[in-house]
Amino acid sequence: MQDINTRIQTYLVRADLDRYLVETPVIAKCIRGIMDVMGELPPNFNQDTLYTYPVPMMSEDGSCSLIEELAPAPYDLTAILGGRNESTTRKLLLLNQVVEHVTQMCGADWLGIYQARDTAMQHRVLVKLAYRGRPSRAEFPLTPEFAKGSTNSTVGLEGSARVIDDVAAYTAEGGGFYVCDDKVQSEACLPMFDEAGVIVGIIDAEAEPKQFFKPDRIAAVVALAMVTPALLP
Repeated sequence: MQDINTRIQTYLVRADLDRYLVETPVIAKCIRGIMDVMGELPPNFNQDTLYTYPVPMMSEDGSCSLIEELAPAPYDLTAILGGRNESTTRKLLLLNQVVEHVTQMCGADWLGIYQARDTAMQHRVLVKLAYRGRPSRAEFPLTPEFAKGSTNSTVGLEGSARVIDDVAAYTAEGGGFYVCDDKVQSEACLPMFDEAGVIVGIIDAEAEPKQFFKPDRIAAVVALAMVTPALLP
């Protein structure tokens, strides 16, 4: 079995983040910190807070979110996760615990965990399982067409991370960026892999300041991307 440093280095190379190999000890420390916050189910909690969340209205063509207008009904994960059960509930709780911890650790304005899944209509999407920040789109189609305007879908298809220091400059140069919050100017979108190297989802982090995701913050997001696959429902 690979030791933690080797696993980190394998991930960084696979995700096209080898420029952060020097951060391996910091990432290892972040992984230990994440593992420490994962606990037992609290005695009293509302399942609905884990399975449902508010989402913005979509434009008529579905290409962008209407940021200031919430949909009348929240998004419910129950259907796409195949129902509610103790195992899924526990995993969603753990995902919320780790996303809360890493949000505080790196200071991002928005942080979310997405899993690659098939909808009832057999459309492959990234579905948001846990997040911290403003309400945002629940599903991102995993199609080349949608990826032209979405970092999430691009990373979910290619498995190559995107670290954007200036969203305005990135889009001006033709980069695809899905706007959930027009104040966001920095993004770190990282793939998640299973043991075989298959893309199983992404981690997306956003912040208002430009050049926000310095190496120490990237280390925290990398740690989350490495821990999370074992927690997916």
